Formats: sequence, C-alpha cells, structure tokens
Amino acid sequence: MAWQQSKIQNGMTDFFKFEADFVDSLRCIPMQVRLKLDTCGIKLKLQDWHKFTAAERERLVEMPCTIKEEIEAYRQFLSQLVLERTGTEAKDLPVEECPAWMDATMMPETVNEKAQECGVKVTLKQWANLTPPQRFALIKLSRPSHENMNFLPALQEFNLV
Repeated sequence: MAWQQSKIQNGMTDFFKFEADFVDSLRCIPMQVRLKLDTCGIKLKLQDWHKFTAAERERLVEMPCTIKEEIEAYRQFLSQLVLERTGTEAKDLPVEECPAWMDATMMPETVNEKAQECGVKVTLKQWANLTPPQRFALIKLSRPSHENMNFLPALQEFNLV
C-alpha cells in the first residue's frame, strides 16, 4: 500500500521486519496495533479486523495511543468501529497497571522458555536493552495460545541470536 511505503521511506514505520509478509495488506493485526489494544483494553478478533476497511485499519495503525486522552480516543474509535462493522459491542480486555513489557528488570518466564526451545539464551541485560514494543512482541509471541512461528525471527531481528 502506498501509505505503508511512504512511511517506510520516511523512516516512520513501527512495523517489525518479521511482520513483512502481511504488512502491505494488513491482513493480520500488526504488533503495534496489538500493543494499542492491550493499552486501551479492547479485545479484537482477527475476524473482526477483517471486517474493517483498509482505511480503517490504516487509521488504527496511525492513531496515537500513548497518553490518557489518546488512549481514551483510541478506545472510543475502536469500540464504535467494532459495533458498526460487527453489530456487537467490543469486548473488554483487562489493562495491566504495570505491564510486563514495561519492566526491563524482569523477563517473563514464557519468553525465557520459548527462547530456550529455540536454543537461545536471552540475558536480563539483553531484555533490558530492548524497547517496550520489542519486549511486548516477544511476550505475545511466546504465549502458548499464540501461533509463534515469528518468535525466532523476532529474536533474530532484535539481535538476540
């Protein structure tokens, strides 16, 4: 998509390289949107994401969701979008007061275990040097309920292998 190419050319992309196979079409929910979902407290199913237009998906990628007012605006926009496109209310997701991806001093056991399955030892120093979005991605990709074929590519991208 032109918007995505333009963002890459301007160096403003927040997409990870391991997401490259679906970023152009936004057929999957990118990590940066998943981070915003966890931040604003809305659970979004992939089937609901597919009901959004390309422009709506792009807007969800581009909308800020960092400070209190942005988080509330994002939540309201997404809630309305889910209602309009699916006919059902958006489901709430508990918002963690101190999410694990913001804690550079403690690596979740799921990340450690998944790394070991890949034959990789991630040190606490390496964990601390990751950005919160990188830590978020590893946490999400290490969960047993997640299709985690991108865990090793993420480790490679983050220079942990």
